[in-house]
Amino acid sequence: MKEQLRFLNALQEIDSAIAKKIELIESIPKKISSIEHRLKDALLLYDKEKQKYEALEKKKKDKERSLDDVSERIKKLKVRTSEIKNNKEYQAHLKEIASVQKEQSALEDEILLSMESSDAAMKDLKRVENKVHAEKETLEEYKKKLAGEIVVAEKELAELRLRRAESVKHIDNDAYELYLKMLESKGGLAVVEARDEICLGCNMSIPPQLFVELKKNEKIMQCPQCGRILFWRGDGDAGES
Repeated sequence: MKEQLRFLNALQEIDSAIAKKIELIESIPKKISSIEHRLKDALLLYDKEKQKYEALEKKKKDKERSLDDVSERIKKLKVRTSEIKNNKEYQAHLKEIASVQKEQSALEDEILLSMESSDAAMKDLKRVENKVHAEKETLEEYKKKLAGEIVVAEKELAELRLRRAESVKHIDNDAYELYLKMLESKGGLAVVEARDEICLGCNMSIPPQLFVELKKNEKIMQCPQCGRILFWRGDGDAGES
């Protein structure tokens, strides 16, 4: 029966390793998703900054068109100056020109401010664009890295499954069925060590007499609390179990 316990313990180690490899492989899409989420955030910010820049550029161009219109009005007013015959009309005309020139000056100031805002928005847009490129590169590099990890993990998983199939051949049907039952009901941990009259699976006490029998490693015994298969790793059995 020592042989059966040794094979069951080895099978547990293999199954635990298989579970870790499967968990690793299944976790990779989530890892990729987290990086993709960062890229999506950067793209959303880029769109926001782009819309801001385009709105400022439109505002600036609208003011530039208004300035062109005002400048054209000033030209026409100046042309009319020579046509004015009396002083009263002339004074009124000069006031009109001065008013339009004041409007022109105000527009020029507004255009300068618009240019400064537009330039600042362009810098922000460029910064976010660089962030988008960086996130894309990070994502591609991460995908390549994870793809390599998948290849390695799947290769190791295939080897573990071959080892598992070979190990199962040495286990009696009844013992294997019990193992599978415990494996399923106990979260993947069917075989555990008993130490100092404690089950290391549930951390509950093992009755002294049961522990004495268990230390013989002569038959398959279960924890009276959690039902897991127990083994004792004594000094003389350390290499066997």
